[in-house]
Amino acid sequence: MKGKSVIVTGAASGIGQATAELFAREGARVVVSDIHEAQGQSVAARIRAKGGDAMFVHADVSKPVDMEKLVGETIKAYGRLDVAVNNAGISGEQSPIADLSIEGWEQVIRVNLSGVFYGMKYQIAAMLKNGGGSIVNVSSILGAVGFAGASAYVSAKHGLLGLTQTAALEYSAQNIRVNVVGPAFIDTPLLSALDEEMKKAVVSLHPIGRLGRSEEVAELIVWLGSDKSSFVSGSYHPIDGGYLSR
Repeated sequence: MKGKSVIVTGAASGIGQATAELFAREGARVVVSDIHEAQGQSVAARIRAKGGDAMFVHADVSKPVDMEKLVGETIKAYGRLDVAVNNAGISGEQSPIADLSIEGWEQVIRVNLSGVFYGMKYQIAAMLKNGGGSIVNVSSILGAVGFAGASAYVSAKHGLLGLTQTAALEYSAQNIRVNVVGPAFIDTPLLSALDEEMKKAVVSLHPIGRLGRSEEVAELIVWLGSDKSSFVSGSYHPIDGGYLSR
């Protein structure tokens, strides 16, 4: 990854933070992006303190203008875009379909699905100018199966698989690889609302007997972003402790 420039959205915590830090350790120049300014600045500063090259750009993935600005700031600082990780997402309102609010549905779709489209639109345009690149979209195990009470989230994460496959068909021949990862329940701030009993119930869904760690997902993402995965495009990669094997 030495010398390559990388955007990671949702990089202020969890999977995004671990991914940004691992890319930096591998020699990449990393653009840490999030809506949480203080946390994002802290991640970028920590990378720099360890000898890495990183900067923070505030961006709301649900706003096309922000995603265009994010790519523009990356090009301005580093001259090119080589890898983009579209990781930002929200769990959103949890209700059965008949009880889910319209705004609850629209908010999740805006962030988790449209936000990735907005990112890819500008990321691909930039990558075409420098002869290629790699895009990794972060879906979920719920991109492959349903989950009661999470219709908006499940729909958005399923949509990312189709969006990724279509992008791979359109751009693989132009040296832009596009893949999607599907983490199971990972021990991140998104799960902080669960009490101990609920957490035990979630753990029990994973045959491996524990939740995943952000660093484990980061390893997969960085591999997909690197030249080591040069023949991999249009693929869905679960990282789920056996969840989908049940």
